[in-house]
Formats: sequence, C-alpha cells, structure tokens
Amino acid sequence: MNPRIQPGRFKELGPINWGIWRVLSKASGAPDAHLFSTLGRAGGLFRGWLHYSGSLMPGGKISRHDTELIILRVAHLRECQYEMDHHIRLGRKAGIDAPELARILEGPNASELTSRHRAILTAVDELVASKDITDKTWTTLSQHFDDRRLIEFTLLVTQYDGLATTIGTLRVQRDFT
Repeated sequence: MNPRIQPGRFKELGPINWGIWRVLSKASGAPDAHLFSTLGRAGGLFRGWLHYSGSLMPGGKISRHDTELIILRVAHLRECQYEMDHHIRLGRKAGIDAPELARILEGPNASELTSRHRAILTAVDELVASKDITDKTWTTLSQHFDDRRLIEFTLLVTQYDGLATTIGTLRVQRDFT
C-alpha cells in the first residue's frame, strides 16, 4: 500500500521538525523514520505529541521492560508491523529475548509467564478489545502497579492503540523490511 501522506522533508517539516526527524531517525537506526517524517508535517501538533508520547516511553514510571512488553502486545493485537519492527528492537535492549517475545505474542495464557506479566497481558488484551478493563482484571493489575502506574498503564496502552490506528490509516510505510 502506498502512503496516504508522503513523508515530509525540510520544506514540509520546517527546520524544527526536520531536525527532530533527523535525530529520531538516527536514534532508531532508520535512514528515514517514516512515522516522524509523516507526523512531522503536522507542525506544532507533532512536537506536542512527541512530548506526550515521550512522557510515557521512555519517560514513564513503568519499567522499560514492562513498557516494551505492553507495547509489543498492543502492536501484535493491532497487527501493526511498524510498531513491532521498532519495539522488538527496543524490547531486546530492555531484556526481552526471543522466548519471552514468543510468550508475549501468545498472550496471557502462555506458559511460564510470571503472575505480573500475566496480569499485564490480560489487562492489555481487555483494554484493546473492549476499551475497558474488568473489575477482576483491574484488581489483579492493582497488585502490581500503584495508582500512578495504573493511570500510566491505561494511557500507554491507549497511546499505542491510537498510534497503530494512525499508522494504519495514514499507511505509514515500514522503516525496516
């Protein structure tokens, strides 16, 4: 599929967003991080989104490992290969190896999950599927996260769910194939 909005360059991005795109592309190891060169066309909205997104990842209070586990599950459920490409790499850096990735993809019924990861994956699945979390699952998740992290969890899941929608709707092309 062709992108609905072509990635921008200096003219479309402007000097600030162009500079941000260059830094983020280099940091991600991509010659052109298409997500950023596409969303960068939105001007200041792009920078606001980056601030919000960066406050959740990598700047959140949930551990990097759990953050990547959450994002990978959302990406898998939403079949968002763009998110998978980037977060498999980031997940490796956060300690998610191939066997653990397989368990994340299998979901909350996978064998060898810790009770914490089972609770997280169950809550991700419910939130993505129904846009809510049952009281039973919330109570279980609350055994692993304090109030601040429960709020962050909800924002993180919905951020990446919404991002998968944006990537799919705009037909943002994968950076790695």
